[in-house]
Amino acid sequence: MAKPVLYSFHLLLLIVFLATHRSDQLQPFQTQSLLKIQQLLDYPLALSSFSNTTDFCSIEPTPYLTLACYEDNITQLHIIGNYGVPPPPQNLLSDTFFTALASLSSLKVLSLVSLGIWGPLPRSIGSLSSLEILNVSINYFNGTIPVQLSSLKSLQTVILDNNQFTGQVPGWLGSLPVLAVLSLKNNSLSGIIPNSVTTLQALRVLALSRNNLSGEVPDLSSLTNLQVLDLEDNSFGPHFPTLAPKLVSLVLRKNRFRFGIPAEIGSYYQLQKLDISLNEFVGPFLPSLLSLPSINYLDVSENKFTGKLFQNMSCNDELTLVNLSSNLLVGDLPTCLQLDSESRVVLYAKNCFSNDNDQQHPSDLCHNEALAVNIPLHEQKHSRPIAKAVLTSGTVGGMVGAIAVLWVGFLVIRRVYKPSIKTPPTRSITERVSPVNTAKLLSDARYISETMKLGASLPAYRTYALEELKEATNNFHASSLIGEGSSGQEYKGILSDGSLIAIRSLKMRKRHSPQTYMPQIELISKLRHCHLVSALGHCFECHQDDSSVSRLFIIFEFIPSGTLRDYISGQKFTWTQRIAAAIGVVKGIQFLHAGIFPGLYSNNLRITDVVLDQNLHVKIRSNNLPQLAGNRGMVGGVSSAGPKGIIQARIQHEDKNDVYDIGVILLEIILGRSIMFHNEVGIIKDLVQASITTDDSSRRSIADPTVQKECSDESLKTMMEICVRCLSSIPSERPSVDDVLWNLQFVAAQVQDSWRGDAQNNED
Repeated sequence: MAKPVLYSFHLLLLIVFLATHRSDQLQPFQTQSLLKIQQLLDYPLALSSFSNTTDFCSIEPTPYLTLACYEDNITQLHIIGNYGVPPPPQNLLSDTFFTALASLSSLKVLSLVSLGIWGPLPRSIGSLSSLEILNVSINYFNGTIPVQLSSLKSLQTVILDNNQFTGQVPGWLGSLPVLAVLSLKNNSLSGIIPNSVTTLQALRVLALSRNNLSGEVPDLSSLTNLQVLDLEDNSFGPHFPTLAPKLVSLVLRKNRFRFGIPAEIGSYYQLQKLDISLNEFVGPFLPSLLSLPSINYLDVSENKFTGKLFQNMSCNDELTLVNLSSNLLVGDLPTCLQLDSESRVVLYAKNCFSNDNDQQHPSDLCHNEALAVNIPLHEQKHSRPIAKAVLTSGTVGGMVGAIAVLWVGFLVIRRVYKPSIKTPPTRSITERVSPVNTAKLLSDARYISETMKLGASLPAYRTYALEELKEATNNFHASSLIGEGSSGQEYKGILSDGSLIAIRSLKMRKRHSPQTYMPQIELISKLRHCHLVSALGHCFECHQDDSSVSRLFIIFEFIPSGTLRDYISGQKFTWTQRIAAAIGVVKGIQFLHAGIFPGLYSNNLRITDVVLDQNLHVKIRSNNLPQLAGNRGMVGGVSSAGPKGIIQARIQHEDKNDVYDIGVILLEIILGRSIMFHNEVGIIKDLVQASITTDDSSRRSIADPTVQKECSDESLKTMMEICVRCLSSIPSERPSVDDVLWNLQFVAAQVQDSWRGDAQNNED
C-alpha cells in the first residue's frame, strides 16, 4: 500500500513484452568457435548435431548442454559431462579448449563441468571480460589460480571445485568487488586465507573444504552478507573464527580448532547447520544451540565439551540431526531429544549421560577429563577478544522456525524499538550491499539456494504434458474454472495420483518458440518455499504450423482454505495462531528477498494474497510473482532486459515497501477487521501508536475483542510497536525484514513465557 498498485497476471504481461524481441542470429566467428568445441569434445551427444546451419540460439536446453544468446551474441555456455563423476583425463588440453572460447567475448556464464579437461587454467581466461559466473568443477585443472581472473571485475561466482589446483588462495581476490560465491573445494591449495578476503563485502558463500590450508581464520565479521562458510578438512586453528551473525551454514569439521566457542554463536538466529565436529574444542557446551530458531543440523561430536544437560531443556522441532557423541557431557539427555521420530537422528554415545549406561562412560571419567582439559589462565589471556552475546539462550527457547533467507538480510544499523517490558537486546545490523547483475546465478550459485530454500517437501518442478492437464480438468471444463481475468484463466485440477493442483492458463499474443520463455520459467521454478504457494511445473501448448507457443500453463499448489483476512475477521483465530501466521508471512517475504539472488522486492503484498491450508499453515499466493510495472520489464523489483536479459539493479528502499505491507497485515491481525482504504492506515496507526504509551486497558480496547482476554499485555504491546515501525512514512526508518522476523519470534517467546507463568501459578 506504500506504492502504486500493480495489476494481476503480471507474468503474462512480462512474457508478452519479452515476446516482442526478435530471435538471435550468431555472428559467423562465434558459430566457428562452437564448431571447434564440438571437434574437441566427445561428450555430450547433443554436440554431435552441430553444423554450420544449426540455429544455436534455439537449441532446447538439456541437463548436459545449454546455450543462451542475447541479441547476436552467446552469453551463456553450459556443458556438463557425467555430472558428479570425474571422467578420466582426456587428450583435451586446457589451452586448446580456451583458445576456442576466446572469440566468445560476450560470455557472462561459463560452466564446463566434468569434461576431463586437464592442464593449467589458461591466462586467456582474462579475455572473457564480461564473465560473471565461472564453473569449471570436476576436471583436472592444475597449477595456480591465474592472476588474470582479477581483471574480470564483473565476476560474481567462481567455482573451481574438485580439481588439482595448487599454490595459495590468491590475495588478489579482494579486487573482485561483486564476488558473491567463492568455492575452491577439494583441491591441493595450501597456506592461509588472505586478509584481502575480508574486503569482499558482497560475499555470500566461502567454501574452502578439503584442501591443505592452515593458520588462523582472519576476522570475517566485516562480511555482513556471508551465509555459508565451509572450511571442513583443513588445518585451521586454534581459535574459533570471528564471524558476522547472519550465517546460515557453518562447517568447521575436521580442523585444529581448540579452546572454547564464543557465546555469540548462541545468537546466530539464521543458523541452520552447525558442524564443528572432529576438533579439540573444550569448555562448556552451549545448550542454547539446541533451540536456535532456525537450527536443523547440529554436530559437535569428537571434541572435549563439558557441562551438564537436563531433561527439561528445549530443542528446535526442526532438528533432523543432533550429534553430541564423544565429549565430556554429564547429566540427562534432554527429553526433547529422546522423542521417537523417523525424521530425527540423535547420537550421544561416549559421554557420561545417565540415560544409557551401556554406551556411556562413568561420570567420574568425564569429571576428571574436564579438569584436565580446562583452558589454562594464560591461554585465556591470549585468546581473541570476543564481543558480548546479544541474546540469552532463554529468550529463544522453544521457538520454531527455519529462517528463509539465504543468500541474505540487508539491514540498517539502528534500534528497531524498545519495548518497556522485557526488552529484547538491540541488534546490530548493516545495510545491504549494492546489487550485482546475474544472468543465471539462481542455478549456478546453487550453494545459496540449496541452503535457503525450504520447499524440499514439494514434488520436483517438472514439465507437464498437455494431455495430463486436460485429464486433470476434464478438458478444461467450466466446472473446473476457479478464476478468470483479462489475461487468462485459472483452473482446479486433479492429477491421476489424486493430488490437487491449480493451473494458470496464459494466452500468448506473439509467436515465439518455447526457448524464448525459458529464462522466466527458470526464475518461476526457483520460487519454492514452505510459505509460498509454490510453482510445480509448466506446460507449453504450441501452434502446429511452426511450433511456436500459443498458451503457457503454469501449475501451482492448490490451497483449498481461505485467506488470512477470512480467518481473522470471519472466525475464531487465536492470538497464538495470529502470531504464527505473521511469522509465516515474514518468512515468505524474507525468502523472496534473500533466498534467491538477486532477490524479488516490492511484491505488492496484500492480506488477501496470504492463504492458509487445512493445517493453518501460511502461504503467500504467487499471482503477483513475478510482477511487471508498466512496459519496462520490472520483475518484482528487479528489471529484465529482454528474453535473454540479465537481472538489473534494484531501486532504493524497495525492500522497505514490503515491510510497509507487512505492517498493514499486522494492523489487521491486531484489530481483527478489514482495512479497505489506504487513508485508514495512517489514522489507525496513529491510534495504535498513542495507545503504546498508555495503559493496558487502552491497548486492549483497540485489539480484536475475540483475543483481548487471551493475549498478554506484554505481547500485544510488542506487536503494536513492530506494526508502528513497519508503517513509518519514512522508508529508511522502517525495520528490515530480518528484524521484523526476529521481533515476531520474540513475541512468540513472550507468549510461551506467559503460558509457563500461568502453568506455574496453577501448580502453586
